[in-house]
Amino acid sequence: MSDDAVGRPGLFELRFYTAYPGKRDELARYMDEVVIPFNTARGVQVVASFVDEENEDVYVWIRRFADEADRKDRYRAIYGDPEWTDVMGPVITDLMILERAVVTRAIPTAGSLIR
Repeated sequence: MSDDAVGRPGLFELRFYTAYPGKRDELARYMDEVVIPFNTARGVQVVASFVDEENEDVYVWIRRFADEADRKDRYRAIYGDPEWTDVMGPVITDLMILERAVVTRAIPTAGSLIR
């Protein structure tokens, strides 16, 4: 996905999740194999997926949207889908501590390698 029609960089979400102890690798695998493809199929560009080198319970992923309107459209497509609400959401709830999730929305600077 490139800059939008007026040359602005995209809107990024940096998502930091804390897995229940001993569940981080299972969370990362589920994200890579199920959640990320589900997001991608609904038009979200997933830029990266990481496990924290220093904290054995932390998983991080980055999503990119063209702009706020695009983010809202993609959220509706993802979180309104019964596959998310009935299947994936409950699995995620069993793998991560929802109240410890941190979502940071960021717009890249001119010097950023990802835009």
